[in-house]
Amino acid sequence: MRLGKRRPRPVPRLPQGRTADALLAGGCFAVLAVMTLVSTHTGPPTRMPLYSWALLAATCGALYFRRSHPVVVAAVTLTACAVYYPVTDPDGPALITFVIALYTAAAEGHLVAAAALAGVSVVATVAADRRDDVNHLADAAGFLLVGWFVAVVAIGGVVRNRRAYLREAEEGARIAERGREAEARRRAIEERLRIARELHDILGHNISLINVQATAALHGLRREPERAEDALTAIKQASKDTLREMRATLGVLRQVDEAAPVAPAPGLARLDELTGRIAAAGIGIRTEVEGDPRPLPAEADLAAYRIVQEALTNVTRHADASSVLVRIGYGDGAVTVSVENDGAHKDRAAAAPSADGSGIRGMRDRATALGGTLDASPRPDGGFMVRAHLPL
Repeated sequence: MRLGKRRPRPVPRLPQGRTADALLAGGCFAVLAVMTLVSTHTGPPTRMPLYSWALLAATCGALYFRRSHPVVVAAVTLTACAVYYPVTDPDGPALITFVIALYTAAAEGHLVAAAALAGVSVVATVAADRRDDVNHLADAAGFLLVGWFVAVVAIGGVVRNRRAYLREAEEGARIAERGREAEARRRAIEERLRIARELHDILGHNISLINVQATAALHGLRREPERAEDALTAIKQASKDTLREMRATLGVLRQVDEAAPVAPAPGLARLDELTGRIAAAGIGIRTEVEGDPRPLPAEADLAAYRIVQEALTNVTRHADASSVLVRIGYGDGAVTVSVENDGAHKDRAAAAPSADGSGIRGMRDRATALGGTLDASPRPDGGFMVRAHLPL
């Protein structure tokens, strides 16, 4: 027979709050009552008066309120002890209630009040001993009494500081945890925005090309079947590229064991492929390269490619352009990309930042994320220009 693992027994917790205070007050009264009864039966036959029991009950019961009113409770227990000892014989260690109250006052931060009450108790005890030659503290010297009270107040102060330190440490841990959560949320938002921007650029560009080619295929289906066939072939290639780039972009969201298809990362090395699609749509396009071409950092390379892609997409969507010039400039510490067309915008709103972060705003976000700039404005001699400066 196979025995299962035993569950660990829960660790019992000590009483807290009002329950602990009630147990402390009751426990003190029980202990003091037992000690008083023992002293009355072991020595000469005596009987403690009823008012002494009332004082004992009052000084113990005051401990129930020691957390909510620490200074008041310390003063009440001191007063009760001051009345209890002169009128009670035999007396017991009722002073322990004042010691507990004194400690609580110091631990709650009332160090001055606790020190003052301790000083009053010492002075009153010494004065009473000298007046009636009765030693109520079992031959304890005055300096020893002072040492006890100083130790009690000091321990209370140490506990106070320890609690404050723990509270600050817990608060610091909570702040750090909130900071980590906020950072995680910020990164998640940035990742979602990145994916949304990538999808917008991919879908916007390729679907725009598919739309242009589909329109050409419909017009040439009967008149020029060969041209329609070329358009349909371009549509097939554009849709294939769209699916490939979407799967690569969404690969970070895949939760399956099967590896995503691997394709070359978009970058200026694939610029000819990008401009070739625009040329297939019937728009004359040429590329100029200034400086010495060289590999770029991945983020800058992707941003340059996407900015050119989005600018060309806007040409097919919003401009009656017959020619487009793409210029890539390699500098010492930056790369500059510009796209110029000679057409007039069909929709002037396309040149304005869109509310959802796409279009020109999306291109500008890509540039500013790398510490660069982007300008998009009509050309003086007609057409439109997009120019981005991306530091490396």
